Amino acid sequence: MAERTLARRVFSIVSRVTVSLALLALLTRWLPSFDADELWPDFNSATPFWLVGALLLTILGNMAATARWYEVACALGLEVSRRRMFSHYMAGMFISNFVPTTVGGDVLRMSRLSNDTGDGPHSFASVLLERLSGWIVLPVFTLVGLALNEGLRELGAASRVAASTAGLTLLALGLILLLVGNQRFGRLVSRRSGWIRFVNGLHMGVDVLRAKPRDTGRVLITAFAYQTVMLAAAGCAAKVVGIDGLGPTELMAFIPAVLIIQVLPIGLGGLGLREGALVLFLHDLGVMDERSIAMGLLLYFLTVAGSLVGLPALVFGGRHWQRASRPRRAR
Repeated sequence: MAERTLARRVFSIVSRVTVSLALLALLTRWLPSFDADELWPDFNSATPFWLVGALLLTILGNMAATARWYEVACALGLEVSRRRMFSHYMAGMFISNFVPTTVGGDVLRMSRLSNDTGDGPHSFASVLLERLSGWIVLPVFTLVGLALNEGLRELGAASRVAASTAGLTLLALGLILLLVGNQRFGRLVSRRSGWIRFVNGLHMGVDVLRAKPRDTGRVLITAFAYQTVMLAAAGCAAKVVGIDGLGPTELMAFIPAVLIIQVLPIGLGGLGLREGALVLFLHDLGVMDERSIAMGLLLYFLTVAGSLVGLPALVFGGRHWQRASRPRRAR
């Protein structure tokens, strides 16, 4: 049984890497005049500062994401320190970046938080609601960016894809929240046992946030803060690869749409999807396609580099928290 599980994981890794490489190869062949020499510009004296800034902002973004998760957990009545949650978040992020599935990282976070609090269903709900809060913020950024800059609404396919991605994301999120927050749905899952009780935890979590507008407001504020930091990191990454002219509205309109597209379960870490989306969105802004691809690869590198902090948390954090923690709920 263990051998079959290992074989499936190896096959999943190999297949995802293969798909990502194939997507990148197709992208470069599809471009009419792709020139590998144009991927990276000549470095100048400012390049190291932009690169360090992008990396520091990526790490700061991880801290902001932890704060978002912490606010969700507090709203649900889970008592846990920020330091513990940062350890759990980074361990999960390391798993997500070095094992080709974001689900594995989320499962680790749920498991470790559950060990800390003794409340599996609400720990499960906190991770999912933290994720869902991002799906509110990303499309809002895109729509606001398009609304503020009239020229961005006249870019043809790029404008349509960005607006459609934002609209469909909000629609899907609304349908999920309507289903999970429905009282009949809640009564149905509350009578079930096994893993269904975790779904009931999500239903109760939605009810809690609906009844606590101040707590929900704090969650959304931290969610907007996190995405703002990540947009700034993307702006620094653009400077590193020699892309100029990406102002706040361009970043707001298109980078969140890229972040939504790259989470599709295709390939490894969004490789190929992210670069293709950047080519689509930035081409009509006068950005060389090669530089868009380079920006996508750099964003992936920054994410992976920033998640290396999670390695010691992954190796040592679980045992430490299990010894130090006591099951408890906030009063």
